[in-house]
Amino acid sequence: MTEIIIIDYGAGNLRSVQKAFEHLGHQARITSDPADLAAAHALVMPGVGASGAAMEGLRRHGLVGPVREAIARGVPFFGVCLGLQLLMDVSEEGGETPCLGVVPGRVRRLPSGLKVPHMGWNRVALREEHPVFRDVPPGSYFYFVHSYYADPEDKALVMGTTEYGVSFCSALAQGSLIATQFHPEKSGALGLRLYDNFVRHMVMAGAA
Repeated sequence: MTEIIIIDYGAGNLRSVQKAFEHLGHQARITSDPADLAAAHALVMPGVGASGAAMEGLRRHGLVGPVREAIARGVPFFGVCLGLQLLMDVSEEGGETPCLGVVPGRVRRLPSGLKVPHMGWNRVALREEHPVFRDVPPGSYFYFVHSYYADPEDKALVMGTTEYGVSFCSALAQGSLIATQFHPEKSGALGLRLYDNFVRHMVMAGAA
């Protein structure tokens, strides 16, 4: 059976992501061991909190290189919330925080005058079809908790957008990489469908 590796770099919300995959009948293991990432067939990087602390956690556990290398090898990868933002070059959170630099772009704060964090259900407008969003109705609602958003340089990578004072990237796709600003594990049946689609249509399809 395919095992999903959930990257533990000190951020919260890992257990709820693990439980979501297990509910779907998929094995998921939480680990901070770089060797596990090097041997992984699929990676999930969830996260809540600040970019600076998250990057420090990745460095402390020796995970920066293994994450970058796994993505470069084409290992199926699912980034969630902060796990999407950390893929960018730099975050404006806490000044100028260098991130993983996997996807060229910046992490920007939501516009002033809005209630932040942006918390609750909001609509995701899909710009193109993707296996992870198979059987997800257009304009479906998902659950968000964030004050910053990823702004990739290459807008062709933006697969879904959401409106909250600004139209921001809420779903990004590049090759075997998929990432969402919202939390699938907090988004009911449709969120679980995304995780199931990830395993069935990206992980298992790649292993076939």
